[in-house]
Amino acid sequence: MANRSPAILVNGIPMISVFVENWENVQRFQAREDDLLINTYPKSGTTWMSEIMDLILCGGDTEKTKRAAIFERVPFLEYAVPDMPTGTEILNGLKSRRLIKSHLPVQLLPASFWEKNCKMIYVARNPKDVLVSYYHFHQMAIVHPDPGTFEEYLQEFINGTVCIGSWSHHVKGWWKKRHQRNILYLFYEDLLEDPKREIRKVIKFMEKDLPEDVIEKIHQSTTFKAMKENKMTNYSSIPTSVMDHTISPFMRKGICGDWKNQLTVAQNELLDEYYKKEMSDTDLSFRF
Repeated sequence: MANRSPAILVNGIPMISVFVENWENVQRFQAREDDLLINTYPKSGTTWMSEIMDLILCGGDTEKTKRAAIFERVPFLEYAVPDMPTGTEILNGLKSRRLIKSHLPVQLLPASFWEKNCKMIYVARNPKDVLVSYYHFHQMAIVHPDPGTFEEYLQEFINGTVCIGSWSHHVKGWWKKRHQRNILYLFYEDLLEDPKREIRKVIKFMEKDLPEDVIEKIHQSTTFKAMKENKMTNYSSIPTSVMDHTISPFMRKGICGDWKNQLTVAQNELLDEYYKKEMSDTDLSFRF
């Protein structure tokens, strides 16, 4: 397959070029009433939340979550790469209740999700950590466009021209929608600070009732260390034509504040300016 093609615009949003080939099937996708959607801007805790939700559905039974890799248990709606089944194909073949992962901004989500009033969980993360993590991810996830230097990538991030577009539009778009819809809006930093508190919110939102020892088990099974070592969650089984783990592991650090190790003073000031400008019209705020 042709590596490193530039992004293609879909309704003004830059998308991974190979994903666009399946775009019609994404738009026409038929959600079911009991579907659970996990949505995030990339590198904001998607895999983490996917594993938490699958464990909740399995009543904390870690044997059940070993049935397949995370990307098969929680298929990625807009995913499409040559020689692999697309996200829509996998999802259409699954029995209910489906867990579905997506990075689509609110305005690009298939209409059927709104029509069926599906439950959705959105996880947001501060832009500095997202930027650093997304840059490393772009280097190893070869279906993405070439990220160039970190300085170049930082400019693209600020301009909203990286894949999936503007971080601020994404987090604000879902924030605005959260009151009108069945949406639980969570923060990566809160998950790090008190995982069990956030897991309890998810359990309640999913209308489940689990005893304290099961909540503890879910917490222990979804720590960064546990997931990084778990072949079913660390993406080590995905073909190297899609992700090259020799460049950077899929699960790199999973912390808050790693941006301090990467950003220069000038770059940090640029991002502070960006954040102030972009977040001036919303009551949504982030911790760094």
